[in-house]
Amino acid sequence: MTALGYNPFDYEIHEDPYPTYARLREEAPVYRNDELDFFALSRHADALVALKDTERFTNTHGVSVEKSASHPAAHLAMSFLGLDPPRHTQMRALVSRGFTPRRVSALEPRIREMAVAALERMRERGRSEFIADLAGTLPMDVISELLGVPSPDRTELRRWADLLVHREEGVFDVPRAAAEAFGKIWGYFSERIAERRRAPKDDLISALLAAEIDGERLSQIDIQSFCNLMIVAGNETTTKLLANALYWLWRNPDQRKLLADDPRRIPRWVEETLRFDSSTQAIGRVTTREVTMSGVGIPAGKRVLVLIGSANRDERVFPHANAYDLERDTTSMLSFGHGAHFCLGAALARLEGRTVLEEFWKRFPDYEVEPAGCARVHSVSVRGFAALPLELRHG
Repeated sequence: MTALGYNPFDYEIHEDPYPTYARLREEAPVYRNDELDFFALSRHADALVALKDTERFTNTHGVSVEKSASHPAAHLAMSFLGLDPPRHTQMRALVSRGFTPRRVSALEPRIREMAVAALERMRERGRSEFIADLAGTLPMDVISELLGVPSPDRTELRRWADLLVHREEGVFDVPRAAAEAFGKIWGYFSERIAERRRAPKDDLISALLAAEIDGERLSQIDIQSFCNLMIVAGNETTTKLLANALYWLWRNPDQRKLLADDPRRIPRWVEETLRFDSSTQAIGRVTTREVTMSGVGIPAGKRVLVLIGSANRDERVFPHANAYDLERDTTSMLSFGHGAHFCLGAALARLEGRTVLEEFWKRFPDYEVEPAGCARVHSVSVRGFAALPLELRHG
């Protein structure tokens, strides 16, 4: 057996991290990477503690494992993902006004309309590169409409967002292209916010400019960092969820038959995909004091990578965890985090996933994936497809 090693920059890990995760859970649940100076937690119980305990595992250095992105000013780029309570609570309360259950559910007709339009274009061709045709465009359109981003600007924003999460082989930090993409997104939203200050509209940026709690309003930097977060998190993770769902159902014909027998299982399809192959594979924290996890001491001030993708495959919580099972109880999955930092956009991601897959399944229950053309993204934290070609069979 080869020596156990885990490097989140490794392209082989991006292709299939799960065998390595299984070994980590059994052989080194608190894994130390000396070269990159971080610890990794692979078991569900440890991951849950790290996600919940904001006193011992702080977000104030952000959620990245890269050294250049992990620092006390991370909130300037990551919004409230780089903050702890009470400041986190205050800022989240302000921005969450754009994600109330009523506001999210009101988006369903527009999401369905966009999905149907894209799917009908795909039907005409009889095949699709699913990322380019729908999965990569619809989430960006939804977030853009919320923020008030004009349609002509969205393709370039998506390209910058993709560059921001892409990691080049052999580079163990934020590559130059990603840093430049961040600067472009930052500049873009600086201009949009200035426009809304002069002439407010019915969009989330205008709402954030007007929102206040106890007389406090969000600063320019607060709003810019939140827009950056939304464009990346709101676009990348849902894009990956949609493609992962099609790919894994195709790989599991027994589950496909279950869905064919009862399409009301589509919400379960979304949930099991989130567990089985989470879009967000890892998220960073920094210890504020010495902690002991699974019998291993972690000193204060150390970066800790919480391996969500591994925790979701922990057999201690999910029996037969490596089976893709639409009938499974997924309530303990950590795909959207846990506690104070539970994903603000979870309801929107689920809504997009369910709505798109309902419309897809109506039209193309006999779709086939063309594996030779599949390509994965290369990212430290995000897992999914950069290309997913489909043959679309329909009556």
